[in-house]
Amino acid sequence: MNISVKNLTKVYGNTEYGVRALNNVSFEIPDKQFISVTGPSGSGKSTLLHLLGGIETPTSGTVFYGEEDIYTLDDKRLSEIRCKKIGFVFQFYNLIPELTAHENIILPLLIDKKKVDKDYLDEIVKTLGISDRLKHLPSQMSGGQQQRVAIARALINNPEVLLCDEPTGNLDTKSGTEVIELLKKAHEVFGKTVIIVTHDPKVADYTKRRIQISDGEIISDDFKH
Repeated sequence: MNISVKNLTKVYGNTEYGVRALNNVSFEIPDKQFISVTGPSGSGKSTLLHLLGGIETPTSGTVFYGEEDIYTLDDKRLSEIRCKKIGFVFQFYNLIPELTAHENIILPLLIDKKKVDKDYLDEIVKTLGISDRLKHLPSQMSGGQQQRVAIARALINNPEVLLCDEPTGNLDTKSGTEVIELLKKAHEVFGKTVIIVTHDPKVADYTKRRIQISDGEIISDDFKH
């Protein structure tokens, strides 16, 4: 599924005097691309990710998923897209402390009243290397292991797109590298479009395309050959 960003602007507060987090940003993301969005703190990269995920509403401009303009959809259809087409991975894992890793992973399916595809679940946890952690609570796992569980949860609905906001920001260097390798594997093994927002140029080096943002505008858009 292609993603098209058209003239996206986000202003917080008064349109004339407020904070302009994004200013007339446009670009295309072809299906199954592995991409990073980089920039310093306050550059607008996380705002862009939230707008891509339908979490926030733009001041102007829009985002197309395929042929659908997500900001003209009713709440029900937008919720369907967020639940079925997009998986979210955040800096803080947002796991429920009282649930095991297995229960955290399948929670989106239970909320959506869908059956668990055991073969797909087994493939996810094997690929992410957490088959031996499924009965553990979050408090019994390292940060890197918790982020692997969060990635598995993001994949369980078999979305087409993974949106990752500073997924290594709360991890040490070794665990962070492992998580990025796993996101790359999710792209390659499961055929997902993976979009990673990061301030870390070493993380961006793993991706095939890097969009750099400064002061709410794209200043470079580079592809690896």
